[in-house]
Amino acid sequence: MTSYDSPRLVRADLGTSRGYAVLKRAVDAGAAAGVLLLGAPVWAWAAVRIKAEDGGPVLYRGTRIGLHGRPFGMLKFRSMVTDAGSLGGASTAADDPRLTRVGKLLRRWKIDELPQFVNVLRGEMSLVGPRPQVADDVARYSTDERRLLSVRPGITDWSSVLFRNEGEILAGHADPDLAYDELIRPRKIALGLRYVERRSLRTDVRILWLTVRVVLQPSAAEALIAREVPSDPRAV
Repeated sequence: MTSYDSPRLVRADLGTSRGYAVLKRAVDAGAAAGVLLLGAPVWAWAAVRIKAEDGGPVLYRGTRIGLHGRPFGMLKFRSMVTDAGSLGGASTAADDPRLTRVGKLLRRWKIDELPQFVNVLRGEMSLVGPRPQVADDVARYSTDERRLLSVRPGITDWSSVLFRNEGEILAGHADPDLAYDELIRPRKIALGLRYVERRSLRTDVRILWLTVRVVLQPSAAEALIAREVPSDPRAV
């Protein structure tokens, strides 16, 4: 399989204590196991709804680039038509015709991300870390941006909080991929790099808390983001 690792890839984790890394992995594994066990009823409900709508597969497995450039299969509940890949690009707007009815509901409440706790349990992802990207996007990384590959990708991060409504931001654009590059990608990468540089248990807890708040209390999201997510990534 193709690897995006390189001798020039900066190992940012060398400056992070081994204790933090061990604790982070232990928390990841324990939390993932707990969520998968307690979330079983949600899994069952989602599976039934997805299958009933069009008879297609329940899960979507998309290739993403993970730690040290290793590809892995990121799992999600399928929220789009079965042949979505041949009908459009990688970016998904809220008004994308490829979205199924139940898929819109799953995305609204982030339920489509639940299977990624399996990736966390396997060690392919973490609870918190830069969101994993497709190979084509990683191929565009600059030398500095390749530092994003020095940590495990995560289910959530600063950009997940800031761009929680990514689909709505991209809605109405004739080319969602171009709109993503212009409106989201630069800030997402900047926030990801800052996480790599200053990650800590305190930061992880802060991001997890914000993620839960903006999902469960969307009315409070804007105020929370304005207060908690730095407008300048260099200040994170």
